[in-house]
Amino acid sequence: MTSTALPEPRPLVDLTVDGTSVSAPVGSTILDACRGAAIDIPTLCYLDGITPANACRVCMVEVEGSRTLVPACSREVSDGLNVVTENDRVASNRRLVFELLASSVDMSLVDDVTVRWMDRYGVDPQRFGPEAATVDQPVKVQDDLYIRDYAKCILCYKCVAACGEEAQNTFAISAADRGFESTISTEFDIALPESACVYCGNCVAVCPTGALMVKTEYDMRRAGSWDEGSQTVVTTICPYCGVGCNLELHVQDNEIVKVMSPRDHPVTEGHLCIKGRFGYQHVQNR
Repeated sequence: MTSTALPEPRPLVDLTVDGTSVSAPVGSTILDACRGAAIDIPTLCYLDGITPANACRVCMVEVEGSRTLVPACSREVSDGLNVVTENDRVASNRRLVFELLASSVDMSLVDDVTVRWMDRYGVDPQRFGPEAATVDQPVKVQDDLYIRDYAKCILCYKCVAACGEEAQNTFAISAADRGFESTISTEFDIALPESACVYCGNCVAVCPTGALMVKTEYDMRRAGSWDEGSQTVVTTICPYCGVGCNLELHVQDNEIVKVMSPRDHPVTEGHLCIKGRFGYQHVQNR
């Protein structure tokens, strides 16, 4: 009988967060330490298991001795660190970031947690007036599986990470152009069906704003029939192979309308293949 050695425990460092003493393992981030101490910090681009992109800037906190605010999602803790997660400076920064995003991007489909943060800071999406530039453009519908709505894209880069070496290793999409013209694109901006995309849908699963959406949800939203309040989520095992991927079937009116996967499942960590994500129509072929 073989035994598996447990990893050595990481030593702890002591820091202060909002006047409270907090301990966290070496290598943890300020965000990790705060979550361990039940201290809330807003995030948009952060995702467990993916290297922080430092893109959205809503998790910025104040650190004693630092001239500027620092991103909690990537700044590692150290002994004696003194962190302030909420004061006038931090609140003003977060409100401005949310307002800049909301002035140029359609944030109508962000999750309830983000909505509560925006309400908390008194975010005014119309602060910069109707003359503010936006990224509004037609929705790209190039197949029957999922759509791309760049009018909702905040360039969090979660989809790029999910498609890249930290998850799928397909590298079908990446950031293109610069400044206000920046966008997430396939190679040479070719159509999605002609790209390296394998339609795993992992990019859809991590999108925080609805810029990527399964086609069934998009069609139902356009028809006014999408109703999350009446949906049930059924957990099951994907039937296509022996890997054992967990599926979360979103069911409305006795029909599967979307398939996701729990991020805390040790087999898939939220990731699926094209069959697990989209191959459920046979269930409804009555």
